[in-house]
Amino acid sequence: MTAKRVVLVTAHTGRSAAVDSARMVIQRFLDAGLTVRVLSAEADEIACAGADVVPAGSAAVDDAEMMIVLGGDGSLLRAAEFARPAGVPLLGVNLGHVGFLAEAEVENLAVAVDSVVEGRYDVEERMTIEVTARLNGKLLADSWALNEATVEKSERMLEVVAEIDGRPLSRWGCDGVICATPTGSTAYAFSAGGPVVWPEVEALLLVPISAHALFSRPLVVSPRSRLALEVQTETAGAVLWCDGRRRFDLPAGARVELRRAELPVRLARLHGLEDTGAPFTDRLVAKFDLPVQGWRGRVRP
Repeated sequence: MTAKRVVLVTAHTGRSAAVDSARMVIQRFLDAGLTVRVLSAEADEIACAGADVVPAGSAAVDDAEMMIVLGGDGSLLRAAEFARPAGVPLLGVNLGHVGFLAEAEVENLAVAVDSVVEGRYDVEERMTIEVTARLNGKLLADSWALNEATVEKSERMLEVVAEIDGRPLSRWGCDGVICATPTGSTAYAFSAGGPVVWPEVEALLLVPISAHALFSRPLVVSPRSRLALEVQTETAGAVLWCDGRRRFDLPAGARVELRRAELPVRLARLHGLEDTGAPFTDRLVAKFDLPVQGWRGRVRP
């Protein structure tokens, strides 16, 4: 007996386009014989007969083949919070602006659904960051991030000492410091002047934000490195953010430790679509509308 295929569909219900797209996706999956789940908090807005309604949480993706996320990168980061522990791959459909985490655009949504139904996709793993914060040995925060973890000022300028692999690197008076993954290199770290890192590169990024220092360049370090940020005692306090979603207040003297997490986030990559499964270079060109006029390509013999 063939096992029933299950997909969870979630949408940014504050956008009418996302709701309409979710209804189309659900109906298309149902017509193909798949079981479709929707979250209870979104069920009334989506209002699609035939879908199973489940509460949000890790149980929502139990035995699911995939989670389809219609919205922007923020929606996908939210979905990753319960897809990650279950190891369920995410397929993002961009209804936002840049949408670097998304695999498909709304214009080719029907073809994307067909690719899932026909099993024409791969799954890639994206590294995540494990984050802990302590004060005099007391645990203040224990979290993780797919894009980045940031320590930022709460009021006045942040005074922080950065540490790499147990050795002090520099002290910065700054607005904050970003620790990012390659996935997050095109997010907040990019806005702060950090480098763009191809997703398959294994590395961690450390990017100071508006630092008052002669040495404040973005750093790319080994994925095995252990990073730490110590909030200095003369600082009024700071804030730890993980993916811009989970916030923790940090008193003066707090120490934040960051390293590669063991558990990745899994993303689905589709086959056969003109603008999906493309090299990361093509994505950069498309997302940022980069000028490539005059490129002739490699001279072939």
